[in-house]
Amino acid sequence: MITIWHNPRCSKSRQTLALIEEAGVEVTVRKYLDDAPTAAEIEAVHAALGTPPLIEMMRSGDKVFKDLGLGKDSSDSELLSAMATQPALIERPIVIKGDQAVIGRPPANVRALL
Repeated sequence: MITIWHNPRCSKSRQTLALIEEAGVEVTVRKYLDDAPTAAEIEAVHAALGTPPLIEMMRSGDKVFKDLGLGKDSSDSELLSAMATQPALIERPIVIKGDQAVIGRPPANVRALL
């Protein structure tokens, strides 16, 4: 079973979902902007991604990121809190399978989980 944190307005997210569906894999679509993940869920996905710098899970070029005064020197707790309260800051899409996850940028990254 695969779960995708999906934003239907994002072309990369739509392309990633299409790759999963074309592979015939059962997928749960979580529209994370409407159903925001908790800090604990974000931490679990961060671990599944292999614990890259937390900022790599974020849309650091987003206006909200800058408005919140976040940057490369922000602490992990600040970044985590920002993603939990402002889910639009979470890079999209994120695809999760068990204890593994990938960011679908580029969408072909999802093939590692199929």
